[in-house]
Amino acid sequence: MSQDFYFYLFAIAVVVVVFLVIKKIASCLIKSIVMLVIVAALAYIWFMYFRT
Repeated sequence: MSQDFYFYLFAIAVVVVVFLVIKKIASCLIKSIVMLVIVAALAYIWFMYFRT
């Protein structure tokens, strides 16, 4: 599959994760910390595997 397809999949995943992080921050601090770790992992994957 093309690189653009993976970029759009990653962008959609980031939007969903950011929405969940904002939602969790309003409800529980520990859950938001877990979500931030997940966001950091996604950012690491982005910079290590998808950047050219």
